[in-house]
Amino acid sequence: MSKTYYYQPAELHDYIVNYLKHWNVPEADAALSADVLLSADMRGIDSHGMIRLSSYYGSRLRKGLIDPLSPMKVIKETLTTLSVDAGNGLGHPVSVKTMQMCIAKARESGVALATVRNSNHFGIAGYYAMMALPEDMIGLCFTNTAPLVVPTHSRKTILGTNPIAVAVPAASSRPFVLDMATSIVPIGRINVYQKEGKPIPSGWGVNGQGQVTDNPTEVREGGGLMPLGGPELLRGYKGYGLSLMVDIFSGVLSGAAFGTDVGNASEDKQCNVGHFFGAIRIDAFRDPQSFKNDMDKLLEELRQAPKAVGEERIYIHGEKEFEAEDMAKKEGVALSEATVKTLIEGGAIDGLPFEVKATKIIEE
Repeated sequence: MSKTYYYQPAELHDYIVNYLKHWNVPEADAALSADVLLSADMRGIDSHGMIRLSSYYGSRLRKGLIDPLSPMKVIKETLTTLSVDAGNGLGHPVSVKTMQMCIAKARESGVALATVRNSNHFGIAGYYAMMALPEDMIGLCFTNTAPLVVPTHSRKTILGTNPIAVAVPAASSRPFVLDMATSIVPIGRINVYQKEGKPIPSGWGVNGQGQVTDNPTEVREGGGLMPLGGPELLRGYKGYGLSLMVDIFSGVLSGAAFGTDVGNASEDKQCNVGHFFGAIRIDAFRDPQSFKNDMDKLLEELRQAPKAVGEERIYIHGEKEFEAEDMAKKEGVALSEATVKTLIEGGAIDGLPFEVKATKIIEE
C-alpha cells in the first residue's frame, strides 16, 4: 500500500528556495528554479519535480558540478536571434531569462529564436513554451539530455529523451500545450517506477542486449529507453528522427554537447546541456483574436469527435496538466511516498530537514 502526501504550494516553494540558497544559489535564481520544479508537480509531471531536488540538483551542487554563481553571458545576438552561455549554472534560471529575452525580441521583430549552451537539466520544457502565451505568442522549447535512448536497431544509448514543447493560445479553450519526450517516456518516469519497486510497461525500454524489458533497473543499468514508437515495425525510427532533430537544434546549433558527449547526472563532469527557444508573435501573421477563435473551433472539433468504444473523453494536449494544476491549488500539491522519502533522506544528508507538514495523507 502506497501513500500520497498533499502540501500547500507556498510551503513547498519556500523549502525549495531555502534548499537551493543553502548551496549558494542566489535567492532570485532559487525562486525561478522553485517555480519550475513546483509547476511540474502541480501539473502532475512528478518525474521532473521535487523528486529531483536533492538526488539531482543538490547532488551536483554539493559536488561542485553546477556553478550556482557563474553569470550567464550573451555571446552572439541579432535582431531576431540570441546565443547564450549558461556558465554551467542551474538550467531553470538561465532558461527563464533567455525565454524572456526571446519574447522581448519577438515583440519587436515578430519572431525570435534563441540557443543556450553549457547548461544543465531545466525541468519541464512546457514551462518555457507557456511563457509566450500571455503575449499572444506561440512558444517553442527543445532541449537535449544525457544519452538515454537507443537508436532504432541499436543497443547503445546515443541520444537523449530530447523533449519538444509547443504552446499555442486559444480564445475560450485552454491553450494547446504539447510537452513530450521523443522517447516513449522520459527517464524520470523509469526512476519513479524503480523507486516504487514496480515493473514498467512493456515497450518502454530495453536491456543491455537491446531486448524489451519490464525491469526498470535493467533499463537504468546497461539498457536504455526506446524512441517514440518503439521498434521499427511500429515506426520507432520517427521518434529516433525527432530526437536527433532536437539534438541538432539544441546541441549542435548552440555549441553545446550532443550525442554521447552530453554529461550524465551520475558522472562527475559538467553536463553542457543545450536548449533551444522560440517565440512567434501571432499578429505578425494574422489577427490574434481571429486566430484564437479558430483554435477554439479546431480544439472543439477534436473534443466532439466520435469516441472509441468505452471512452468518455478526448483530451487536448495540456488539458490534463491544467486540470491537475487547478486541483493542486485547491487540494494541495500531491507528492508520492517515494518523492517524500527522497526529500527526507536528501534533506538529512544536506542538513536541511524536510519538515513541511502535509495537509492530508491518502493511502492507496
